[in-house]
Amino acid sequence: MILANAFCLFFFLDETLRSLASPSSLQGPELHGWRSPVDCVRANELCAAESNCSSRYRTLRQCLAGRDRNTMLANKECQAALEVLQESPLYDCRCKRGMKKELQCLQIYWSIHLGLTEGEEFYEASPYEPVTSRLSDIFRLASIFSGTGADPVVSAKSNHCLDAAKACNLNDNCKKLRSSYISICNREISPTERCNRRKCHKALRQFFDRVPSEYTYRMLFCSCQDQACAERRRQTILPSCSYEDKEKPNCLDLRGVCRTDHLCRSRLADFHANCRASYQTVTSCPADNYQACLGSYAGMIGFDMTPNYVDSSPTGIVVSPWCSCRGSGNMEEECEKFLRDFTENPCLRNAIQAFGNGTDVNVSPKGPSFQATQAPRVEKTPSLPDDLSDSTSLGTSVITTCTSVQEQGLKVNNSKELSMCFTELTTNIIPGSNKVIKPNSGPSRARPSAALTVLSVLMLKLAL
Repeated sequence: MILANAFCLFFFLDETLRSLASPSSLQGPELHGWRSPVDCVRANELCAAESNCSSRYRTLRQCLAGRDRNTMLANKECQAALEVLQESPLYDCRCKRGMKKELQCLQIYWSIHLGLTEGEEFYEASPYEPVTSRLSDIFRLASIFSGTGADPVVSAKSNHCLDAAKACNLNDNCKKLRSSYISICNREISPTERCNRRKCHKALRQFFDRVPSEYTYRMLFCSCQDQACAERRRQTILPSCSYEDKEKPNCLDLRGVCRTDHLCRSRLADFHANCRASYQTVTSCPADNYQACLGSYAGMIGFDMTPNYVDSSPTGIVVSPWCSCRGSGNMEEECEKFLRDFTENPCLRNAIQAFGNGTDVNVSPKGPSFQATQAPRVEKTPSLPDDLSDSTSLGTSVITTCTSVQEQGLKVNNSKELSMCFTELTTNIIPGSNKVIKPNSGPSRARPSAALTVLSVLMLKLAL
């Protein structure tokens, strides 16, 4: 009898410990129902191959035509279509900036998400895949960089913006596309029309989308010690054609115009997602990623919301779209808030200075990266993650970063925060959840096996 009871207890403990050791117990319900995002063009193809999804998508597009959200949701057929599509790959799809079918991808994205937002959102979720690269990656790619490995005295006297233009001319693709936008943006149409702004914007978009960042960033974000250099930096995008106008429109009106265009709307949402000031990070940037912010800023050039330096000051960095908050009425507070995201943005300012100095900070984020206002579901089902931040990493290792930029001979920011030594702990983060699996914590296969061996010996002794 004792032997039988011992065997049953042994079997029960064996099954329990094996279930704890299995990978599924580590991942648990956090991964249940999670789908890896695909680009929206591919998601549309998958939906078209399924009759139920395809018909519901056509229904939703008809529902959104000329209707506001409340009117649409009052229609049961429209609501049913929306609920079905929330469980399809279309809901989680994202786009890549500069991809071959970018406009088509963005049109598909907004056809779903504009039906999910409740009115005009101040911050919209970015339709683009998250950026995982960092400034240090660009530094490694750049063959010549302002101040890197140079004599500090010589470097201080150099015009880094002029050096950036020379470096661009040494690259065939950069030289070709730069010459193209300079020619188009400087071409006078008539005595009353200085240039064709639409064509100028298109040429600028091609330059910043097709030329590698190690060239475009050097021209946009070069560090300056004098006014001549700062003015050259300001003139990079030919502002008399691409930026300035006779009068400054209201910033909220300009935002409204931008949001009528899928490309402009997407670039603005991406800027807010990657550059909105975060006071929970060392750098004031979401996930401490300067590269994501600078890329989003450059991505807005060539649209109605094109930003630029407001003056030729070499000491103060202030950028802004060509707009003001005059005539905002009772929306003045919202307008000022929108404008401050450009003019008084510590994340953007720190990112520009960091690139100019050739420095980067590589720290593990202490919390989840900034998430823009997410599109709500009409059901009570928890919404799936809109994106995977660059904090999501596989593998576990400890990396110590201690003034690595100094070891490379780079000029370090004067900021106290940026000269610190950091010890990184990269951990496994389950996609779509805040659950972190730390090394040497939680159940593992080795520990249950050892416990199982001990328990087996104990059970045998009891049996005997």
